[in-house]
Amino acid sequence: MQASSDPTRKPDSENIFRVGQRVHFAGQPRRVGTVRYVGPVEGYGGDWVGVDWDADGQGKHDGSHNGVRYFTARGLDTASFVRSHNLSSGVSLLEALETRYRAQSTKEEEDEMYVLSARNKKVSIELLGKHKIEDKFSRFEELTSASLSYLGVSFPGSRDKISSTLPNLKELDLTGNLLADWNDISIICEGLPALTALNLSNDSMSPVILSMPQLSNIHILVLNQTGVLWDQIEALKDALPQVEELHLMGNHLREITPMSSDFVQGFDTLRLLNLDNNSISTWDEIVKFSQLHRLEQLFLNNNNLNRISYPDCGKLDKPSNECGNGSQERSSIPFKSLRSLYLGGNNIEDPASVDSLNSFPNLMDIRLSGNPVADVAKGGVARFVIIARIAKMELLNGSEVGPRERKDSEIRYVRLVMSKCNGDLEEIRRLHPRFHELKKIHGLDDERPTTEASGPQKMASGLISITLKCVGASMGEKPPLVKKLPSTATVGKLKNLCLSFFKLKSVKPVLFLKEEGSPLPILLEVDMATLVELGVGNDSTILVDELS
Repeated sequence: MQASSDPTRKPDSENIFRVGQRVHFAGQPRRVGTVRYVGPVEGYGGDWVGVDWDADGQGKHDGSHNGVRYFTARGLDTASFVRSHNLSSGVSLLEALETRYRAQSTKEEEDEMYVLSARNKKVSIELLGKHKIEDKFSRFEELTSASLSYLGVSFPGSRDKISSTLPNLKELDLTGNLLADWNDISIICEGLPALTALNLSNDSMSPVILSMPQLSNIHILVLNQTGVLWDQIEALKDALPQVEELHLMGNHLREITPMSSDFVQGFDTLRLLNLDNNSISTWDEIVKFSQLHRLEQLFLNNNNLNRISYPDCGKLDKPSNECGNGSQERSSIPFKSLRSLYLGGNNIEDPASVDSLNSFPNLMDIRLSGNPVADVAKGGVARFVIIARIAKMELLNGSEVGPRERKDSEIRYVRLVMSKCNGDLEEIRRLHPRFHELKKIHGLDDERPTTEASGPQKMASGLISITLKCVGASMGEKPPLVKKLPSTATVGKLKNLCLSFFKLKSVKPVLFLKEEGSPLPILLEVDMATLVELGVGNDSTILVDELS
């Protein structure tokens, strides 16, 4: 339900609440919810307000009481019946500003600021520069950034007064307030002509946009956990001619619904789109962003994606109906400016998805951690394999891929493929698209799979030199050991060898691969996996820990 259109209103001063209204518990502005019922409750006198709280566990029931259902709440423990005097309908923007930046410290708060002397007596302290900082923030006309998160802001107040009070404000954080009406957001933005960054996270925004809000100066718009779907973003598009960053985390997005096309159009200045923590399950939805020509960073962490592919219809001046979508629109190179693609925490498991990343023309920063394809314990591949399969990548999972690591990874990858494919060229070409290219780059054309060797030569060609380091708390200080082992040795075999090498007793060893470029050691969890399959190559370091 849309709020009243009067931006200067003092809402519900007589504690009259309406269904759909955003409220917080009196004195607890972080306990925010939506009114779902106003009226009597059987067995109790007077009227009650039924609230469905935003956070799980903040209520006592699901909207029913003593077998009578009054409303249906989000969860089993998100609803409460509350007397109206225990609820607040919020304050204006400038009232919240006064509270945050001009409120004086109470005597109780100042009494709590002390240190203990050598004789265990309290000695009061004062923060260095405290009054200077307070004085700066109290001069609102000088503020360029303000955080009014969780202060119960529910309406803007006078636009002219906002403008005269905060003429230089560029960044405004309104996270976790009671705002819901897009008209109120428009009034705030009109009153702040210098505003370029606006954060409305955790404000439950109305799905209804009755009139186009004025957001023409906004460069960064954050709408995380607001319930906003792509339909609303399309409706706001013309109001955001300069938006460069759009953050839509945690909005349960499943579909991308362009207004009048198969692809998302417009957003000519958009460089960053954050769709982390949503519910997108098919890559076809992501392809709808492929014609955003300036898009450089795309965040898709923690969705439900299970594959990646590069659109076939991306050549300049080719009709997009070659993709089978029936449209006669002209399209240019898909994702032509995309440099960073973050896919952590999805369900991607096929190496072909990794290979497809080579087709993105400018992609160099990729996150795949938390996917089965990048988890050796779940049948995935080691870091060096991903590096070798993606030619232009400079950052993987936040770690730089330097020239040395790339060269080592590509050589190890070629040798791994040769050891597993037994010279089957057709299988290699199908499963490992970069194999022949890498053989040529690194002068490995004359090498043959190690399976072609025999006897002592076969054994020698399959040996790798690894450094073993004990790090377990009960193992004591033991010098590192350098050992030559068959690359086909399993993790289980190496664990038994470590017990012998270091003369360990009553210890269950746990092995980790310390790999260049990886911020944390990689657990070698699968006992039946071979060292070469897990990316253990020549001069690798294995950490020997103990099961706690």
